[in-house]
Amino acid sequence: MRALLVNKPGRDFAALVAATGAANLADATFLLALPLLALGLSASPGQVAVITVLLTAAWPVFGLPAGLIADRLDRRRLVMVVNAARAVILLALALLVVAGKLAMVWIWVAAFLLGIGETLVDSSLAALIPATVRDPATLGRANARMEFAMNATNQFLGPPLAGLVAAAGLVWVTGMGALLFLATVPLLAALSPATRTARAAPAGSASSVGVADLFAGLRLIAADRLLRSLTLMTAAMNVFWAAWLAVLVVYLVAPGPGGLTPAGYGLLLSAMALGGLVGAAVVERLRRWWGDWWVLALDVLGTVLLIGTPGLTTQPVLLGMAMFVGGAGSVVWRVLVSVIRQRHAPPELQARVYSASRVISWGVLPVGAGLGGLVAQFAGVRTVFILGGAASLGLLLLYVRLVRPVDLSRAGPVTVVAGSA
Repeated sequence: MRALLVNKPGRDFAALVAATGAANLADATFLLALPLLALGLSASPGQVAVITVLLTAAWPVFGLPAGLIADRLDRRRLVMVVNAARAVILLALALLVVAGKLAMVWIWVAAFLLGIGETLVDSSLAALIPATVRDPATLGRANARMEFAMNATNQFLGPPLAGLVAAAGLVWVTGMGALLFLATVPLLAALSPATRTARAAPAGSASSVGVADLFAGLRLIAADRLLRSLTLMTAAMNVFWAAWLAVLVVYLVAPGPGGLTPAGYGLLLSAMALGGLVGAAVVERLRRWWGDWWVLALDVLGTVLLIGTPGLTTQPVLLGMAMFVGGAGSVVWRVLVSVIRQRHAPPELQARVYSASRVISWGVLPVGAGLGGLVAQFAGVRTVFILGGAASLGLLLLYVRLVRPVDLSRAGPVTVVAGSA
């Protein structure tokens, strides 16, 4: 934890972290509120599931345009506008609830628009971090601080806070989310002039944007061996994570073999959030001790442990330990890959490379969840974890083959593909 407190960041980065924390706290509120609002309308399980589909579909549907937009516009201003728009969406839902006019279609529309907003904000954030950190040597510490803030608000503090407010009524939850999104606007407005015009692309008219610009991030990932390998590894691990998460609640919550209450299940999941906080706090120290290659390899091993443990036991303590390790490893992986991506991608492609990697690595989530559901349906839920744990051992072999230590030692941006910006 102390590693995150020493060498305090500058004012710009501190404001960016505060704004990101508030926005992630708002994310946690609507992630809880939208399904509960649907249940209040007596929605079927399928109708509730559509909410998650629409939230996650934004990346494969809009990820590439989001990266291009973030690379062409003032990213600080873009995030301010999008967060204000997300506040309006939540306020509209609250007003519909008060007026008794809420319908499922409005919840679905809100879910999709909020998901689109996430693609724009996250793509912009990936480029704003290096823009507010003047010393490239501190990028690792900066990304760790950002991950700590996001995990603390979105996964650790957000769900219980939203649940507490929900006891007074869901309209208060959506209202709180709207206020949190609005709170980010003055924080972002306080960024210094050096970061306000984080326009990465050369000035030009909108008509100059073509197909080549849209796919520039994908082309750079394809051309850079390390970025390509890490993106494919992330996608491969996400297939197993999605399958695991899709059926975990059925397996662990009564009447499943785990026998947990919903509250117990939530407490168990908090072990993953706690692991994420610890991972963000120690990642820089681990890098100094073991080097990037070995630290990333340990996260791959943590994925094997996370996926396979439920197939061996339903003991909550052991499951909590596996989730803690998985949560810590996930954050460590994201921090290191973020640093590598920020160092290898030139400024004019930062957002597009980020969004392109998300399109690939998050685009597999529905596939993984679907596979997990099929295996559970025809072979039993426990089989998902047994097969997943055994199959995920292959990730270690894939990692050794794809990611070379010599590539990790290379720093600095790669040569931009001609015509990509």
